[in-house]
Amino acid sequence: MGCCSSRVERVEIVSRCKARKKYMKQLVKARQAFSVAHSLYLRSLRGTGSALFQFANAETKLHHTRRPHHHAPPPLLPSPTPPPPPPPMSPSSDTWTSITASPALPPPPPPPLASSTWDFWDPFVPPSSSRSVNEEWEEATMTASEAVVTATAAASSTPPPSVVSGFSKDTTTTSERAMVVARNSKDLVEIVKELDEYFLMAADAGGQASSLLEVSSASFSGQSSKEGKFYNHGFNFSQSLWTWGLSPNSNGFGKFGGEMHGSGVMGGGIAVGSHCSTLERLYAWEKKLYQEAKIAETLKIEHEKRVEQLRSLEIKRADYMKTEKSKKEIDKLESQMMVASRAIETTSAEIVKLRETELYPQLIGLVQGLMCMWRSMYECHQVQTHIVQQLKYLNTIPSTEPTSEIHRQSTLQLELEVQQWHQSFCYLVKAQRDYIESLVSWLRLSLFQISKNPLSRAAQESRIYSLCEEWHVAVDHIPDGVASEGIKSFLTVIHAIVVQQADELKQKKKSESAFKDLEKKVTQLRSLESKYGPYSMPGSSGTTGSKYPVAEKRAKVEILRAKAVEEKTKHEKSVSVTRGMTLNNLQMGFPHVFQAIVGFSSVCTQAFESVYNKAKSADDELNVKRILA
Repeated sequence: MGCCSSRVERVEIVSRCKARKKYMKQLVKARQAFSVAHSLYLRSLRGTGSALFQFANAETKLHHTRRPHHHAPPPLLPSPTPPPPPPPMSPSSDTWTSITASPALPPPPPPPLASSTWDFWDPFVPPSSSRSVNEEWEEATMTASEAVVTATAAASSTPPPSVVSGFSKDTTTTSERAMVVARNSKDLVEIVKELDEYFLMAADAGGQASSLLEVSSASFSGQSSKEGKFYNHGFNFSQSLWTWGLSPNSNGFGKFGGEMHGSGVMGGGIAVGSHCSTLERLYAWEKKLYQEAKIAETLKIEHEKRVEQLRSLEIKRADYMKTEKSKKEIDKLESQMMVASRAIETTSAEIVKLRETELYPQLIGLVQGLMCMWRSMYECHQVQTHIVQQLKYLNTIPSTEPTSEIHRQSTLQLELEVQQWHQSFCYLVKAQRDYIESLVSWLRLSLFQISKNPLSRAAQESRIYSLCEEWHVAVDHIPDGVASEGIKSFLTVIHAIVVQQADELKQKKKSESAFKDLEKKVTQLRSLESKYGPYSMPGSSGTTGSKYPVAEKRAKVEILRAKAVEEKTKHEKSVSVTRGMTLNNLQMGFPHVFQAIVGFSSVCTQAFESVYNKAKSADDELNVKRILA
């Protein structure tokens, strides 16, 4: 029996059905992972914006930003000139080409310090090597920023072919919004507040795709999610100190969610069912088909065996009753084979029906949703690139206020949120690739007939296969590494601030410790002075033992006093370094990350527009043929 089962498994049709079942099972899991990754990425955008706002608030309380006329009379800075409207993007390009560095985003010079020099990148390098460290900044960010600045300059100045209204307040274009936000100089909190608003808009843009992927509140719980492996690698959103800005009923998306009126409804109002349910039903049918294929092959093998036995009986002119019994068994097997064949045909027809009438429209809707999402995200991140240009117009008065505990916590939280932004971005890219890979693998097998015939002409012309192959190629060619490195470079910038704040705290403790030691020794000196007198000399009464007890103690106190003053000076300098490098690191880090994500969003928009337009064109052509037929 085991031998027969092994033989059945090796039959081409059975092995193909087994592979189909395997890929569909992978697809069911991949959809769930894609849904979780999608929701986590939207949440990371909200979390990054919120953490930036908290960080800016804490920093501004220490480092007051002033307009130029509020202090010494330096020459007035010219108002920032908004960039001209960018030329239209070539629809045919799906890589970052025609790339030049954007003159609108030069790296701002470090703010001058009157009493000390500091390095914005590595606070542990001596002040004399400040210039060499700035060169280190260029080298350290070359892998990310060279590709980012180069790769995204064209993308950040060229919008996708068609721009739709993706903003909640009005329908102004990206360039018009850029003119508005760049008109007046603002302080750090005002600038970051605008960035936060556009992070929220970018997160809201994923609502349509969220509906189609059926993002649910269960997707947000690392403990209950089947994708637990992802959460076990330091990516737990429950660690956040602040809320995500989501209402309990928002399901991870905002204003765009209303466009769908519930999952499973396309823009045209055609009900196509639940994507999750469709895949689960397809998986159930694939399991059934696999079992039916095994039964059919088992019957076929048994039939061949019985036919061979009958031939042998007839050759030997065996007993009539044995021969007739063998014939009846063969007839019964043939009837069972016919039933099995019809069952396979029925199951195959159900799979085709689900594939063409439910799955295909769902995939079209999902591609459309992703196209709209990345187009809107492109617009939001494009505006953010203009917003951060205002950072270079900030004029600061060096602050002597030390970093507070609240500010340290807000910086650590910002580092955590940016880290989660980076990780969720990588997870989203991987989850989508796994999803489309499983889908294409299943389609390549499911479009074969349940026979040894090659792909039929109808299968070759299948709309769903063409759609998914285009999607697969597009996703494989999206340069996500540049965007990933851009976010990672921003994380490095934030980490440098965290390190400097820790160094400042360490120096503060050393200063406090030195003053405590000084206070203790001063108390001992006062005690000696009261016992021997403040000016005890050799030969004076009561000077037995040590010759000069008061003088020696006073000398030690003076040494400690000098050390305490030195530690205090170091702490004050460390505070100055922290305050200065914080703004400078933001000025250097912000442009890179937004240029990177603008470029990625632009390429994604073009890729999904191309996939969607080709699919719609094929559908329109098919409809015309049906009308003319």
